[in-house]
Amino acid sequence: MSDIEKDIPETEEAEEITEETAEKAETAGEISEAENPEEQVSETAVLEDKIKTLEEAAAADKDRYLRLLAEYDNFRKRSVQEKFNASADATAKAALEVISVIDNFERAVEAECSDENYKKGVEMIYNQFLEVIKKLGVEEIDAQGQPFDPNLHNAVTQVEDENFGENTVSQVYQKGYKLGDKVIRHAMVVVANP
Repeated sequence: MSDIEKDIPETEEAEEITEETAEKAETAGEISEAENPEEQVSETAVLEDKIKTLEEAAAADKDRYLRLLAEYDNFRKRSVQEKFNASADATAKAALEVISVIDNFERAVEAECSDENYKKGVEMIYNQFLEVIKKLGVEEIDAQGQPFDPNLHNAVTQVEDENFGENTVSQVYQKGYKLGDKVIRHAMVVVANP
């Protein structure tokens, strides 16, 4: 033992000082190891790889989120459109049933009748039916004297008639009706000068 070591009393404090010194030495060794440029480069590369991996995962999650959001928006729009179409189809179907009754009332109104009160009552009922389909948004297709349109008219026959222009509706056998842009029933017509 050296003289210095003899002067230090062997107590618990001395043991603690020795342990602290040893720990500091180890820490210093770690610091010096971490300060090694090669190890710093490899640690930096590892961290950069982790950052890159996390950025790619975040981008993939964002892409997945945006796709899910777009899919939900498309689903919502499609659902609204399907509801609208279902409502329009139901209205058109109901209106078509009422239109067949209107056809019969038109024939009754045109028929000769000796009882004016009876005829007036039939006309009132007929007008009520017309109001009902107007409230539903159903409109009569104007066909008489109009150019023939296969989207609106159903030609049942053709005639040569000098009183009408080329490809013009000369007579309407059965009125056509539409709900908005949708044709409920095509007008049955005679086409002049096809």
